[in-house]
Amino acid sequence: MHLYVSLLLVLLISYTGFANNNYQDLTDNEFAEFEEFEAEDELNTEESQHSKESSSSKEVPIDREDVFVSDDDDEADIMIEDDSEFEHFQDTEEFEGFADTKDEKLDIEPKITITTVPIHFRANWDSYWLEILMIAGLVVYFVNFATGKSKNTKIANAWFQTHRTLLEDNFSLVGDDGISENLDNVTLVKESENIFTLWCSGRTCCEGMLVELKLIKRQDLVAVIAGIMRPTLDQIHVKVTMNKEDMDAFVFCVASKKTAVHLAKDMADISVYCPEKKAGEKFNIPSNFNVMSEIAESTSAMLDSKVTAVLNKFTDLVDYIHFSDQYSGVKQPDDNGALKLPDTQKVLLFGFNMPVKGMPINEAMEQLKPLLVMVFYCIEKVKRYRLSKEGKNKADKNRQRVEEVFLKSTHAARAEAAAARREEKRRMEKEKVMAEDDPEKQRRWEEKEQKRQAKKR
Repeated sequence: MHLYVSLLLVLLISYTGFANNNYQDLTDNEFAEFEEFEAEDELNTEESQHSKESSSSKEVPIDREDVFVSDDDDEADIMIEDDSEFEHFQDTEEFEGFADTKDEKLDIEPKITITTVPIHFRANWDSYWLEILMIAGLVVYFVNFATGKSKNTKIANAWFQTHRTLLEDNFSLVGDDGISENLDNVTLVKESENIFTLWCSGRTCCEGMLVELKLIKRQDLVAVIAGIMRPTLDQIHVKVTMNKEDMDAFVFCVASKKTAVHLAKDMADISVYCPEKKAGEKFNIPSNFNVMSEIAESTSAMLDSKVTAVLNKFTDLVDYIHFSDQYSGVKQPDDNGALKLPDTQKVLLFGFNMPVKGMPINEAMEQLKPLLVMVFYCIEKVKRYRLSKEGKNKADKNRQRVEEVFLKSTHAARAEAAAARREEKRRMEKEKVMAEDDPEKQRRWEEKEQKRQAKKR
């Protein structure tokens, strides 16, 4: 019994000493409390790792649980709660294509799907008929462009080479383009693929002569197709600008019936001075010509035996002959608002058809030579011709009448323009006076303006 009592005393003393040592350590070390917690955390971590290893070795499936550990006076209470928040992660139906891959082999080859290739396009041309048509159309267009351009150039060069000697005999300068200094290798000026021009100068009684070759648009496939339905002809237009003192005052025109209608409607001088058309039989020329003339005596003078012979022989090649001292081009619309008569020129105009179809080009150009000779003959004839006293008085009266009609028709517009000019002049004068630092001058100007307004009222 005494032995047991002595053992209890020894244990009590040892426990008391151990407690005093711990208390002394806590009082000496301020962070001992936290070290105790860290020791407990390490112990818990080792226990959890040991539990995981034991559970994995046993391979016993368990439900997922949340464990909450709370420390209270060196005692740990473990609380296990069932939470269904993460149960869907265990459901394989929640994920498409998800499967347990533990028993699957990683070296399984992927499945190869072979796609059926369609038939090659060259074996099925019916699907590309629209593209084939477009490509064929482009090929035809460019081939037509090249051939049409080449033919037009060939026709123009053939005409120039055929008439070059005749032109050089009548003009000192042939083929002046205003740029080139060397005129030995002169050629036609190419305005477009179907229009070529030639300027000649250096002749008495005229300022110069402009020759324009207006050919069919052979390079344009659309124009070629339109020409099949409505045929057109290659034409030569000659414009001779006369000196003012070398031509009398008269307007005269001979044209085919179709062209005469167009000229009488669109040309300003013909529509004003000679709108009446007369048949060609009265002047010993073919019936398919119409004559429009301002003065009767000029008609008989221009249609002499040589000119009528050319018109009878080359009826199909002559389109029109137009002489005028009042030439101003195409008639302007009435609402143009012009306040003065347009500028006029004294010109001789000729229009010829080129017989290209149905014969060689060089032979067709030879047929046009007499027409160019007639042009030079008309230039000399107009230079020598003078109206009689009665004819000159009639021509002057006609021009005076046209001017009076124009002035009457534009009187209101001219009066309005004059009033606007006067108002602008007074405004500028007022600005000039007001800009000066002279009150007396400004007062005098205002008094003058008041008197003018009172007089006007």
